[in-house]
Amino acid sequence: MTKIESELIRRWLNGWTVARSLPEAEPVESAGDGLRSKCDQPGREVEVFALRADEEPESLARLAATVAAARQTTWLTVPTLRPGTVEAVVGAAGLEVLHRSEWFMTTDLTGHPQHAPAAPYEREVRTEGPVTVVSLHDSSGEVAARGTIAVVGADAIADRIETDAAHRRRGLGRAMMSALAEAAVAQGARTGLLIASEEGQHLYSSLGWRHEADVLIARGPVVPLNR
Repeated sequence: MTKIESELIRRWLNGWTVARSLPEAEPVESAGDGLRSKCDQPGREVEVFALRADEEPESLARLAATVAAARQTTWLTVPTLRPGTVEAVVGAAGLEVLHRSEWFMTTDLTGHPQHAPAAPYEREVRTEGPVTVVSLHDSSGEVAARGTIAVVGADAIADRIETDAAHRRRGLGRAMMSALAEAAVAQGARTGLLIASEEGQHLYSSLGWRHEADVLIARGPVVPLNR
């Protein structure tokens, strides 16, 4: 494989915006180069997602220039099989690289391994429409781990998988992913999609998730308030 298909990126982004209750992403000015999402977070007002950085490197240069010139604090997320080339392009545009080691991953959810949380942890599953939030609680009722999954058609996008530092190395990550996969399959999902941090990659790989591409994330210049 020499590139990650743009349709796979679109599918992930469709579910990611649903998982985070964000507006649907819109095309950037250069048709087909990427999509823009309004995040409205401090230091991350807008995020642009490159769709064909490997297929057409010139498209990445155009997106990087757009992000560099943006008046809002804007991130650029680039799934790629050529991270070195991507880093050089975004650097030449004056962007700051925030993350260079994240992974775009997929899996067949119908065969996802199942792991129940060990005692004393208990599982809470809440589903509202296409979004399911799973929480794992300790014996005192405190949340030890939490994760979200959004189902769009046959796809399920896992997001914000977190385990509290005091409860790590107790199998909660496996139990969390099992619960999310089970809930997604119950809603008709078949394919799982996520972007994994460096810390989560070993967990997801051990559960059968496949690496499809690296993901590089960069940020445009921070805009002064009086600009």
